[in-house]
Amino acid sequence: MPPVPVPLSPHGTANAPDRPPGRGPAPSGPARVRADDGVWTRVLDEADLVWHALPRAWDEGPFLGNARLGSLVYAEPGSDAVRFTVQHSEVQDHRPEFGALFGLARLPVGHFTLRTAGAVTAVDWRLGLQEAELAGTLTTTRGTLALRAVVHDKRSLLAVEVTPTGGEHAFSWTFHPAESVSPRAAFKPVPEGYTGHPPATVEPCGRETVAVQKLLGGGEYATAWTEQTHGEVRVLSAHVAQTYPAPGAREAALDAVRRAATLAYGPLTADHRAGWRAYYRKSFLSVPDARLQSFYWIQLYKIASAARADAPVMATCGPWLEPTPWPGVWWNLNVQLEYWMIHGSNHLELDAPAVALSAHRQRLTDQLEGPYRPDSAGLPRTTDMYLDGGYETAGSGCPIGVPGEQEPTPEVGNLLWALHNVWLSYRHTMDRGILEDTVFPLLRRAVSYYLHFLRPGPDGRLHLPPTFSPEYGEVAPDCTYDLQLLRWGCATLVESADLLGVDDPLAPRWHEVLDRLTPYPVDENGLMIGAGVPFARSHRHYSHLLAVYPLYELTWENPAHRDLIERSLRHWIGFEGALQGYSFTGAASIAAQMGRGDEAAGHLTSLLDRFVRPNTMYKESGPVIETPLSAAQSLHDMVCQSWGGVIRVFPALPDAWQDVTVHDFRTQGAFLLSAARQGGVTRWIRLRSEAGAPCVVRTGMPGPVTVTDGDGRELPRTDLPDGSLRLGLEAGREAYIRPAPADGAEDPGGELAVRAVRPRAAAPRWGLPGHP
Repeated sequence: MPPVPVPLSPHGTANAPDRPPGRGPAPSGPARVRADDGVWTRVLDEADLVWHALPRAWDEGPFLGNARLGSLVYAEPGSDAVRFTVQHSEVQDHRPEFGALFGLARLPVGHFTLRTAGAVTAVDWRLGLQEAELAGTLTTTRGTLALRAVVHDKRSLLAVEVTPTGGEHAFSWTFHPAESVSPRAAFKPVPEGYTGHPPATVEPCGRETVAVQKLLGGGEYATAWTEQTHGEVRVLSAHVAQTYPAPGAREAALDAVRRAATLAYGPLTADHRAGWRAYYRKSFLSVPDARLQSFYWIQLYKIASAARADAPVMATCGPWLEPTPWPGVWWNLNVQLEYWMIHGSNHLELDAPAVALSAHRQRLTDQLEGPYRPDSAGLPRTTDMYLDGGYETAGSGCPIGVPGEQEPTPEVGNLLWALHNVWLSYRHTMDRGILEDTVFPLLRRAVSYYLHFLRPGPDGRLHLPPTFSPEYGEVAPDCTYDLQLLRWGCATLVESADLLGVDDPLAPRWHEVLDRLTPYPVDENGLMIGAGVPFARSHRHYSHLLAVYPLYELTWENPAHRDLIERSLRHWIGFEGALQGYSFTGAASIAAQMGRGDEAAGHLTSLLDRFVRPNTMYKESGPVIETPLSAAQSLHDMVCQSWGGVIRVFPALPDAWQDVTVHDFRTQGAFLLSAARQGGVTRWIRLRSEAGAPCVVRTGMPGPVTVTDGDGRELPRTDLPDGSLRLGLEAGREAYIRPAPADGAEDPGGELAVRAVRPRAAAPRWGLPGHP
């Protein structure tokens, strides 16, 4: 029999006010959103990746991870042996004198090869999202290998169970330690004096084997593995440990695999499976585009495989290190885009940037030139997991530039943009601790750095000396990237000080900046890079458009901004030469801000068609993880926006998306939104308040609506001139919004059920589906 739908949590029962005239009768009886557990199973099963051909590269194969240990599965180059890469997000160099990209780079660990006895003739693999497990068969001329594999969510263990038949009992495993050198060395000249580390030593230790890699800068990392036999079944278990500055990784890695070896694969992975099933059920999203919906759920799997709040901030390729020019953490776009989707999807447990910026805040000051350290902070473009940017060869050796100076490059807005992500975490949780402990003190220091350089011009406005707009290639005075972030920073400080009850002596200066800061440089094509520097060549980065997105200072809802937004977007996205995948996710989110669902969907279609690889990974010279994850946020922006204190339900859906469902979508103000659109009409909305914040919602429902609590009692409301509703919703209370029925008619909202919507057309699975 089918599972019984489970009602969500109970609701408050405040007395309803008298009903104003003209809204129709309130629905009678209690309301509950019904969420059958099977709805998650259905969408996840439909999103599973499959392979009917052997993947030949990292961007074709299955991927497993737990934010620290990561493994990609694909053919060993030049053979049919199957490679399971073994990489770890905490394994890095510790020689800052060689800079962030060599001396502090992520370092490769190695890989296992599963070598079959016969030649491979068929592959049938499935990456099951719901339980984060690769399973299937490898058929050869000698027999078959049935395999199951996980990177254990809690034990940080690669476990691969193989059951052979026929002549494949002779299959074998081999570990290959990688050369311990910065992956950037394959792309760029190495600094003078830089060398790789000495080769790893491999030694047997009873039933286990361990490869130990000593590091010239101190510490070590080690990979230990063992293989257990249970009848016909063989289970490989491997663990990576790293220690710095002292040794000790060898013993830690051996201890982990010895403890794991006491369990068979099934008992070993039971808690792993349960944890992943619970993870997905924190939110739900279903749209009628089958390919995009599957892609979305794969990104939810990917980000939880690559991120945890207590793990390192994602490097450009997440935990799956491959040869890359970018073996570090990039703060001028990559980190921001990587983590946006955690908010709407209700997964703040993945919020590593907020933790890292708080934990390593002293480094944000220490990397500035000495005169600015007493009151300021900044963030280099590239760092390691500890926010260390290494040493610069020019100037004082500090990696953060000084406005108006050429070396090091004065790209100084990155801390402000990173703090915008942390501010989003505050706004989506209303956790005062985030605001008080991290956002306000660090934002105060980040803004103070700019205050050292602002000068009044002949026009009476405050101006900045030349700074760098990320990736455009030249500095500009009154750089738009910095002006936008500075304006946001000052406005947020003013608001935060008021919320925290802080009488800050810098408040008059923040107000002065807001009143006197020079306007953004603009020409006939829209927003410029800076004063005297037009946007005149193709540029993948939208650093000059942050006021439109994600800062939402220039908005389509303000008619005075529309022409500037339109010109700026068209001019930027019209230069095709240098555009990359994240250019289209940015354009999609800007189009969603404009309420243009078809245009937003078109940009996402361009992304999937042109840039996304078979396993949903992405590359620009090397693997880069931010773009597919930011595409998930673009989809969020189409189904819900909550900037400016207003929750907008289904603000930018394509015309063809007649049915959409969201459930427990987290919005600013710490509300959990559930809503269903059927036949092109929003049928019902439920909002649950976690913090009692002011609640304004734009429903998109065309006619009169009713607003009740879960017991059918009408809630206080104010109908605003723009069609929005202001609701009186205390913490822990829920509001149900439905079209008002005519007198005597049944409730037109229908059953309040979370359902997967019917796709408009079938779509091939991600992976290498081919033909089984």
